Amino acid sequence: MNVSEQLPILQVVLPLASAPLAVLLRDRLGAFVLVLAATWAAFTISVLLWLQVGESGLITYELGSWPPPWGIEYRVDALSSLMLMLVSGVAAVVLPYSRASIEREIRQDKHYLFYALFALCLSGLLGITITGDAFNLFVFLEISSLSSYAMIALGKDRRSLVAAYQYLIMGTIGATFIVIGIGLLYIKTGTLNLADLGVRLQAMTSHRPVLAALAFLTVGISLKLALFPLHQWLPNAYAYAPSVVSAFLAATATKVSVYALLRFYFSVFGETAIFQRLPMEELMLVLALAAMFVASTVAIFQDNLKRLFAYSSVAQIGYIVLGISFDSVTGLTATIVHLVNHAVTKGGLFLLLGAVIGGMGGVTLARVHGIGRVMPLTSFGIVLCGLSLIGVPGTAGFVSKWYLILAALEKGQWWLVFLIVLSSLLAVAYVWRFVEAAYFHAPRADLAGVREAPLALALPAWILVAATLWFGFDTSITVGSASRAAAQLLGIAP
Repeated sequence: MNVSEQLPILQVVLPLASAPLAVLLRDRLGAFVLVLAATWAAFTISVLLWLQVGESGLITYELGSWPPPWGIEYRVDALSSLMLMLVSGVAAVVLPYSRASIEREIRQDKHYLFYALFALCLSGLLGITITGDAFNLFVFLEISSLSSYAMIALGKDRRSLVAAYQYLIMGTIGATFIVIGIGLLYIKTGTLNLADLGVRLQAMTSHRPVLAALAFLTVGISLKLALFPLHQWLPNAYAYAPSVVSAFLAATATKVSVYALLRFYFSVFGETAIFQRLPMEELMLVLALAAMFVASTVAIFQDNLKRLFAYSSVAQIGYIVLGISFDSVTGLTATIVHLVNHAVTKGGLFLLLGAVIGGMGGVTLARVHGIGRVMPLTSFGIVLCGLSLIGVPGTAGFVSKWYLILAALEKGQWWLVFLIVLSSLLAVAYVWRFVEAAYFHAPRADLAGVREAPLALALPAWILVAATLWFGFDTSITVGSASRAAAQLLGIAP
């Protein structure tokens, strides 16, 4: 048996198998080592798959040797290979951070459960990205969602239980809409294979059951990706979850949901059905602009930094959806690039906020007064991530916003360029609130003994901060992969 031929299934199976084994071990160190090994193996596999796709194109894997559409198929193309590498890469960086982080945020007797849930969530996210079967996608979506609810609820802060419950209710509603949409597609076409669905739906896009399926899937996935105004679960979930959970979910969960939306829109229903026969371009444009401006404005008035940057995530999702609304290669390239850039930026940001919680005892603006003097490196890292959220040249955020501007100019929408720049100025306002608290106030008297974050917390965070800066200068991986993926989604490239 050639191991290289089994890489697609190993991508999902390794972290999935590590979850029950971690529970059986019931030892936090043993569970950590096991899940860490599975996570790093998954990241290695994703890099190999990305290289294979770059060399030879589409990779398909038939489960149980059942050919599609009768059996479940795993498919790896330019878009899914990039997403696999993003999700597993973030997990590989975040998990070592968790070893020190959860000591103060999760009860010790629950540590092994955290690692099991982390592995389940990772396998679910990877499964969504790699599967070529609609119902299989739904199953993996629920695996990742259920484990996310549980990870949020593990926090010592009692508010984390309420946040997890809110997320559970909203997530369940979203999942119900998704499964109804998939059911309608199956009734109409008799297949669940995504590629086969795309072929069979070409002649049915105007049929009412298909339009109803599109509506259900759009609403359900929009709930999962926290598109305004369906974002209500996100601020509390990010604010009150353990820091490592906030970082992981902010960097991966909503991004994979966007991937699912792209896959259904362009690979299943088709670009013609979505944007030429329906007013989806106008609808997505309005919702994207609302997210960019409303969420950024709300962020300005937050006192808790985790909630502030949670609302920032809602605004950044607006930029991602804006790219989709352009219905062009440049627009989709901007969307996919921003997926990656925002993931590494926000992942690093929440990891740094976790270090602040460890040092300062909280992340309210009043609590972090003078942090720039007592935790200079951590503060500087937060500022760098903030600059990326604004879109300052030299950061990853600039690259994706630049492509959004190019996409707007291609369509002759000069007014939209103005709005993109104006919304970035709102990001300046909420990032400045941290700068003012960190550098223009004296440290609290009771925090005089606070020191810089320990290496176990600082190193993973700075890896993602470094990636934020690196992708601001070297765009070969992000823009290169994104442009190929965009062309494939629009049917311009094979």
